[in-house]
Amino acid sequence: MKLRFAEEITLLMLNDENGEFVRVPHWSMQCAYAAAVLMDLALEYRIDTDLKRLVLLDPTPVGDELLDPVLAQIAESTQTHDTRYWIDELAERAEDLREQCLSRLVEHGVLKREADRFLWVFQSRRYPIVDGEPEREVKLRIMEVLFGNDIPDPRDVVLLCLVDSCGILRELLTDRELERVSERIEQVRKLDLIGQAMSKAVWDIQSSITYALHPSF
Repeated sequence: MKLRFAEEITLLMLNDENGEFVRVPHWSMQCAYAAAVLMDLALEYRIDTDLKRLVLLDPTPVGDELLDPVLAQIAESTQTHDTRYWIDELAERAEDLREQCLSRLVEHGVLKREADRFLWVFQSRRYPIVDGEPEREVKLRIMEVLFGNDIPDPRDVVLLCLVDSCGILRELLTDRELERVSERIEQVRKLDLIGQAMSKAVWDIQSSITYALHPSF
């Protein structure tokens, strides 16, 4: 089963043991889903992006409910914007995108939805892994890129750029492991222009948020 980047991000953010999401800053989750959809549109040859701008190549729908609303929004724009602008714009869709991804993963039998009553008033949903193969495959690919020396598949390059710049990688590795692979991450970043553009956009947004909250930094 072919997963979209947003679905892979969803699986990477799920805790294997309890089926709950790892704790990442809210902006990280928003940026991750926004950038993930843009990345898939780029690989579908609907958009192109560099370090300065994002351009529409083909407005024809992909036939995917995760991607087509975003493609339509880009197609309706009368001006050309950079990647950061679109990540900012699409971040508001993050919650809906995550729910769509979870529903699709449940529908495909990858996850099972359970409702846990909490104090007889609140409900929290958990998504424990049923078919662990897709998740293991995603994490294995990331680890092989990080700890191997082979030239990675372009899709894995893009995914690694995304999970690193959105802070998800810090939830998958220890501090010692992150230090060990820091040079490898920088090496992989240089392999793909799409990944570079997305990473720069996410880092710029992070810096803006940090400055807004802590102007003295």
